[in-house]
Amino acid sequence: MLYLMDGAAFAHRAFHAIKHLTDREGKPTNAVFGFTKTLLKILREKRPDYMAVAFDTHAPTFRHEMYPEYKATRKKTPEELVAQMPVILEVADALGMRVVEKDGYEADDIIGTLARRAVDAGMDVMILTGDKDLLQLISPHITVHDPQGKNGPHTMENMRERFGLSPEKVVDVMALWGDSSDNVPGVPGIGEKNAKQLISKYGSLTGLYENVAEIKGKKGQNLRENRDLAFLSRKLVSLDTDVPLDLDPQGCKLDDIDALKIIPIFKRLNFQSLLKEFVGSEEEELDYRVIQDRATLERLASDLRAAGSFTLDLETTSKIPMQADIVGISVSLRACTGFYVPTGHREEALQDTDGKRYGQVPREEFISIVKPLLEDESVKKTGQNIKYDMVVLARHGITLRGADFDTMIASYLIDPTGGKHNLDDLALRYLNHKMIPISDLIGTGSKAITMERVPVDRVAHYSCEDADITWRLRELFEPMLEERALTKLFREVEVPLIPVLARMEVAGVKIDLTVFSHLSNRLNREIERVAEDVYEIAGERFNINSSKQLQKILFDKLGLTKLRKTKTGYSTDVAVLEQLSGEHPLPERLLEYRTLEKLRSTYVESLPKLINTSTGRIHTSFNQAVTATGRLSSSDPNLQNIPIRMELGKELRSGFIPGSDDLLFVSADYSQIELRTLAHLSGDENLTKAFRNGEDIHRATAARIFGVSSADEVTPEMRRRAKVVNFGVIYGMGAFRLAREFGISMDEAKAFIEHYFGIYPRVRKYTEKTLAEAEDKGYVETILNRRRYMPELRGAKGADRQSAERAAINAPIQGSAADLIKVAMNRLDTFLSENNMKTRLILQVHDELLLEAPLNEVEIVKQETKRIMENAYPLDVPLKVDIGVGRNWLESHS
Repeated sequence: MLYLMDGAAFAHRAFHAIKHLTDREGKPTNAVFGFTKTLLKILREKRPDYMAVAFDTHAPTFRHEMYPEYKATRKKTPEELVAQMPVILEVADALGMRVVEKDGYEADDIIGTLARRAVDAGMDVMILTGDKDLLQLISPHITVHDPQGKNGPHTMENMRERFGLSPEKVVDVMALWGDSSDNVPGVPGIGEKNAKQLISKYGSLTGLYENVAEIKGKKGQNLRENRDLAFLSRKLVSLDTDVPLDLDPQGCKLDDIDALKIIPIFKRLNFQSLLKEFVGSEEEELDYRVIQDRATLERLASDLRAAGSFTLDLETTSKIPMQADIVGISVSLRACTGFYVPTGHREEALQDTDGKRYGQVPREEFISIVKPLLEDESVKKTGQNIKYDMVVLARHGITLRGADFDTMIASYLIDPTGGKHNLDDLALRYLNHKMIPISDLIGTGSKAITMERVPVDRVAHYSCEDADITWRLRELFEPMLEERALTKLFREVEVPLIPVLARMEVAGVKIDLTVFSHLSNRLNREIERVAEDVYEIAGERFNINSSKQLQKILFDKLGLTKLRKTKTGYSTDVAVLEQLSGEHPLPERLLEYRTLEKLRSTYVESLPKLINTSTGRIHTSFNQAVTATGRLSSSDPNLQNIPIRMELGKELRSGFIPGSDDLLFVSADYSQIELRTLAHLSGDENLTKAFRNGEDIHRATAARIFGVSSADEVTPEMRRRAKVVNFGVIYGMGAFRLAREFGISMDEAKAFIEHYFGIYPRVRKYTEKTLAEAEDKGYVETILNRRRYMPELRGAKGADRQSAERAAINAPIQGSAADLIKVAMNRLDTFLSENNMKTRLILQVHDELLLEAPLNEVEIVKQETKRIMENAYPLDVPLKVDIGVGRNWLESHS
C-alpha cells in the first residue's frame, strides 16, 4: 500500500496546536515537533512500505490564474511557521520519506496524481489528510484517513453514510457550498445541507442546472444568478490528477530511517522525548560485575580508596529516602565499568532465569566494610541526585562524606530550563544512550514490585549502568561548567549545600496533632459557612467543586465575562476568578472557599498522615534542580506554600513545634531581600539611600509617589499601593494588572508607573538593560553568575513576549536572593558543626530559615544566624534579618 500524506496541512495543524516550544537558541520548533510526532506515529502503527509527503510551494497555481481571489482571504502564513518548513522537510527526508512538491500545483494535486498512478499500477492507497477536498479521490482502492481525527478511514463503503453522497459527488457539493478557507465562492445562500440535498436530487451540478427553473424562491434565484460562479467553483475544487511529476509509486518506497541523520537533528532541536526511539545500546564493551562475598568487597573497597574517586548509586526499596532500605550499591571507577554489591535481596532473587545462584554480602558485613570508605572525606564521590543516597545511608548509620559532584545539579546549572535533569534524559541528551527503564525491572501500577524481589543479575546491570553513565556525564559536565563560568557557583554553593539539605531532611519537623485536630474542626465550619454564602449569592445550591456547574453559574446564569476557553469550557481557575472579582461578589467568595479547601485537604488533613512512624516527624524533600530561578523547592510534602496571608493559614504554623520541651524554634527571615537585591543590581540612588538610612521602603516610596512631605504623613492605603508597585516591578507588573489591583483606569495606572520610574530612574534603566542583554546573549545572570536561558524572548509576540520579559526581569533578582540564602545556609551549617552545637536547621521557606535549638544555645544561635545571614554577600545596601524565637513556628515568626 502507498501512503500519501498532506504535509502542508499537518504542518499548519501542528503549528497551531502546540505552543511555546523552541530549541536552545530560542527558534520555534512547535510545528516541527507536532509534524514529526505524527510521522513517527504513522511509521510505528501503519508500518508502510511506500510513502510520500506532499507540500505546497509559494508559487501561484493554475487556480490563481483562473480566479485571482483564490485563497485571497487566507491569513499570511506566520513567519514562525515559514521558518520551520525547511526543517520539516529535513526531518521527513531523514525518516526515509519521499518529499514531493511542484510549482504551479498544490499538495492535493500531487496526492491525486500519485494516487491515480498507484491504482493504475495495481496498488492500494491510503491518503492521510484532514482536508475534505481529497474525499473526491475515494475509490475501491483509495481510502482517506485523518490519523488525528475521531473517525476511522473514509472508504467507499462508509462514504455515503458519513458524507451523504458518493465520492464523485464531492466536487459538485463543494461547487455549491464553496470553501471559505480557500475563498472558493460557491453559490451565496447555499450551505452544506442544501448543497447535498440538491446534488442528491438532481444527480450532478449539470443535472441541477438543467432543471434549475423548477427551484423556486430565493434559493432558485441565487442558483440562477450565480451559475458561472458555481461551475468556476467546481473547477477550483476539482483536483488535477495529471501533474507532470518525475516520480512513480515504486519510487516512493520508504528508505530505512537514517539514525546518523535524525539523531543530530533531534538533538539540535532538543527533542529529547523523540530521541528515545533512535538510540540503542553502546558499542563499547561493558565490564559490569557482581560482588558476592566479603573478601571481594574488601578488595573492591581497597581499590576505590586507592583510586581516590568513584561514582555510586544505591538500589533501595522505596523512592522516599526516609522509608528506604538498602538492596545494593553500585560503583564505577571509569567509563564502561561497574561493580554491584547485593546486600538486601530476597532469597528468591538470588537465582537467575538460567538457574545460576548469586551470593550477597550480609547487611552487617556490608556496612562494616563500606562505612569507613563512604565516611572518608578524602575519597571523592560522585552521584546523580546524591542527596537521596546520603539520606538513605544516614538511616543505616552511615554519614556520606566527600561528595564533590552531582550530575543532576551540574545539568541544572548548565541549563535550568533546557529539559529534565533525571539520568535517563541526561543519558539521551548528552550521550545518545537509552537507559534501561526501571519499569523493566519492577513493573508498573498495582502490579509493581520492589527492588529486593528483582533477580540480582538484572539489578546488577541496571545499577552498574547508572553508576557508569554518571561517571561519563561527570567527565562531560566538568568542562561545560568551566566554559560557562559556573564552576565556582557549583563548587562553593550548590555542592556544599547537598549535605546541609540532607541533614535537614533527616531531621524533619514535628507537628502538634491537637492543633491540627482543632484546625480541622474550625476549617470544616468555615468551609460550610463560605459555601452557604456562595449558594446564597448564586441563588441556588450546586457542586462548588464541579467546573461544569460553576461555568453554568458564572457565565450562563450571571453572565460574567468569559475570559479563557479550555477543552472543557471556559476556565474558572484562580487567575480568572481574580479578574472576575471586580464584576460580581461571587468570584471573591469562591476564591476564599478554594483557599480554605486547599488548606484543609493539602495540609490540615494530609500532614498528620505523613508522620514517619520511626521518627515521629514529617520529612520533606528539598529540591535543588527544579525551579528556573535557583530557588529551593519542597515536596512530599510541600511545606513552602502554606498560605499565611489568611488567619487560618497563619494558625497552621502554630501546629509546627520543636521536638521536646527543652527546645525552641529560632526563625530568621530576610527582610525585603528581593527589593534590596534590586537596589544593588540597579544602583538606583533613591532606592539605595532609603535602604542605607533604614527607612521603611514602602513608606519612602509612598511619600515620593504621593508627594507628602514626610513618611509620617503616609496613610496605610498609600503604603499598600506603594508596596504593590515596589514588588510589582520585580515581577514585571504592567499597567493592566496595576489598574485591576487598584481599581483605577489604564491611563491612571500608566501614569502611576511612569511616576514610579521617575522617582527610581535607574530601576527602569536596569529593566531595559536586562531585557536587551537577555535578547542579545540569550540568558540572564544572578550576582553569583547563575544563568537562566531565555530562548522564549526571541520570536515571541503579544502575551507570550510580555511573559518572557517579566521572567527575564525577575530571574536575576529572585535568583540572586536564592544564591544569598544558600550561601548563608552553608555558612550557618558550618558554624553549628564546628562549634559542636545541637541546634539543627529544620526548614527553609524562601527567605526564611527555621532552626530547632536547645534553650542554652538560643541566644548564641540568634546572634550568629543574624550575623551570618546579614553578611552572606557584600551588597551596596545592607541586608536585614528579622529574628524570632518561640515554642511553635507561628510564635517564632511573629
